[in-house]
Amino acid sequence: MPNVDAVLFDYGRTLVTFSYPTEELLGVLRRFRPRIEEAVGVEAPEAETMLRSVLLPLEEHIESPSEDEVSYLDVYSAAWKRAGIELPGDLLYEILDEEQQCWDRAVRVDADALRVLAWLGAQGIKRAICSNAPFPPEMMRRQVQTNGVGELMEAVLFSSQSGRRKPAPEIYLEALDAVGVKADRALFVGDRVREDHDGPRAVGMRAVICTAHAMDAPPAGIPTIASLRDLPGVL
Repeated sequence: MPNVDAVLFDYGRTLVTFSYPTEELLGVLRRFRPRIEEAVGVEAPEAETMLRSVLLPLEEHIESPSEDEVSYLDVYSAAWKRAGIELPGDLLYEILDEEQQCWDRAVRVDADALRVLAWLGAQGIKRAICSNAPFPPEMMRRQVQTNGVGELMEAVLFSSQSGRRKPAPEIYLEALDAVGVKADRALFVGDRVREDHDGPRAVGMRAVICTAHAMDAPPAGIPTIASLRDLPGVL
């Protein structure tokens, strides 16, 4: 792939993986339970019940096929209300922030990611994250700075900042604009065909699927690499 001036990356299942931090999340809910009771004036459900009725259903918003991103604080508040718990906004934000710090600690950077990102930088190739994530952008930026990925990027764009989700063209174009590179001189790397191949191709980028952590194997004819360590070989 000659004439590549920038590589845009998906985040989850491409640069990093996660394990659901059940015990840590339960610990957060237990710590906040007295404040929740004080706010609502009645006994709060047990932490396990709150995890099951509030937090787990929110996972659907992470995998949403919609091209419009949700306001996560709004859906978060609505999830608590559906569970019969109406909390003030500042307390909701505190709880969510503590939860997201659990995810910050749960993230595992791909074994080859930092080395390959550093190699790209040494070649003068710009690097950016362009990824779907509904969580508040300030929390996502903290996560990528904490795990070392962010410092190796010229730009970081999550759908919660853009308001649009892949494969909406706007989010790719925003990321390209952030690094100052035209679509035909950029490569997109991700794990999903719709969001990380078809979407980028529709705006004029080249694309390759990294299968190392992908949930589904891409169909025949889709360019692939087995791991991020193979990326330099296709540039």
